[in-house]
Amino acid sequence: MAPGAGRRLRRSRPPAAARGGWRSRVRHRPESGGGAEGSRPAQSAPAVLLVDDESAIRTICRVNLERDGIAVLEAADGDEALAQLGRESPSLVLLDIMLPGVDGWSVAEQLAGDPATRDTPVVFLSARAAPEDVLRAQELGAVGYIVKPFDPLELAGIVRNVLERIGRGERELLNRELSQEE
Repeated sequence: MAPGAGRRLRRSRPPAAARGGWRSRVRHRPESGGGAEGSRPAQSAPAVLLVDDESAIRTICRVNLERDGIAVLEAADGDEALAQLGRESPSLVLLDIMLPGVDGWSVAEQLAGDPATRDTPVVFLSARAAPEDVLRAQELGAVGYIVKPFDPLELAGIVRNVLERIGRGERELLNRELSQEE
């Protein structure tokens, strides 16, 4: 038999590894503010009410908005949207036009007519791309109009841009720009 044959080599392990594996050695130190690195504190995150009757669109929009630190409330129709607006005060409403029951136009009209919600910015999110639809959105005071299909990866950037511009007092300018986009 060759020298060393039949013997097992013993590997020495650090004592901590032998006692409990890597998990026992990792210590979590939360960031100040309690969030993960790069996240925003919950109270400063804008909230968006996303109103669309297609659950797949709501899901993809919610995932992309939340990934960027934007809180999302959802409604599948106009009645649910109005109920949400009675309970919550979102920073912005992303609103489909073609909804079952109360349509997006009616929701926007009710928002504009209610002193509690008239300052809530509305961005329409619709498959309707005719110039008269954009004009009607403008007349209802909308600050944006996104035509489906759209790139959901760009949605958070659009929302943040609109909110920043409104914060700088550019709401009327955003509304006027709707007619110039076509």
